[in-house]
Amino acid sequence: MIRIRRSIALILVLTAALAAATACSKKADPQQQQEVGRPPVAVSVEPAVRADLQESVDVVGTLQAKFSADVKSEVTGVVTEVYVTEWVPVSRGARLARLDTRETEAGIEALKAAEAQAKVAENHARREYERAQQLKQFGLITQQALDDAKTAVEAAETGTAAAQAQIRTAQTRLSKSFITSPMDGIVASRGVSVGDRVENMGGNSSMFRIVDNRLFDLTVSVPSTRLSGVHVGQMLQFSTDTVPGRAFTGKVMFINPVIDPASQSAKVIVAVPNPDGALRDGAFVKGRLVVGDRAGVLLLPKEALLNWNLEKSQADLFVVTGDKAQRRSVTTGMGNGTSIEILSGVEPGDQVVTRGGFALRDGDRVVVSKGEGA
Repeated sequence: MIRIRRSIALILVLTAALAAATACSKKADPQQQQEVGRPPVAVSVEPAVRADLQESVDVVGTLQAKFSADVKSEVTGVVTEVYVTEWVPVSRGARLARLDTRETEAGIEALKAAEAQAKVAENHARREYERAQQLKQFGLITQQALDDAKTAVEAAETGTAAAQAQIRTAQTRLSKSFITSPMDGIVASRGVSVGDRVENMGGNSSMFRIVDNRLFDLTVSVPSTRLSGVHVGQMLQFSTDTVPGRAFTGKVMFINPVIDPASQSAKVIVAVPNPDGALRDGAFVKGRLVVGDRAGVLLLPKEALLNWNLEKSQADLFVVTGDKAQRRSVTTGMGNGTSIEILSGVEPGDQVVTRGGFALRDGDRVVVSKGEGA
């Protein structure tokens, strides 16, 4: 009887253990089923290939006219006429505006009258000196009287010269009442209207701004690590949203010998010709400066990289083998606008995921989009 009870107890213990094991197995099944049932991820792939790499630096900057002028008045006065509007071409010496000249003109008339009086006095002094010379020949006056007559002539001549100098000064002032363009260019801005009073040299404001848009300066920053590949005469290709769909070129003219300690970069000035006037002063541009060429390097599209650490030159990517994706760490090198050099982590011919990688986990099954990959 005791033996039967022990057998029954053993059977109950085994049954409980089997039930517990079955419960645990059933509890794990959903996760396992989820892993087994995870659908393949659609990806696009491209093979890693060896090709020539044109190293470049992406740069940005703003176009500035190489030659421009802020036009101010050299004299104080009220604007009576404005001859130009904004955005019109002007030639050097062309009149832009005129100031009130009535006071200056009246002053010139007064000075001319003073000059006439000075000439009368000069002529009188000359006649007196000539008379004194004749009298001296006959001993009728002293040498002192003759010297005084000569001094009077010299004083009269000085008076005439002073009057003439004042007239020239007034005429120069009158000529400055006409505001003219100092260069060939375009009126970029106009800051005055009829009736405005302008001061001598205008303070901080200008009457007009003239811009010569036939040649621009483009200032860009190049990292110090890439400066060794930049030299004077090098060409820069760039584009701007102000002229969509068109590429422009410029030439490196100057490389700043001083590196900015904050950004660890140096300023590079590029000369940009603008023969057809398509470019505009102040336009923002994006360009690419080629700093070297390398042959036979292993290249991948930049979109294949995940978690790219530029400072450490490290990144992750996925390589497709069969129907599964394998996560790999790679070391990156130089690059251009679309491709990046891979120094380690993949081999030529490896099928690398270029689209869909953000949805992948190591070991996931994948399906390569039709027409992609090898």
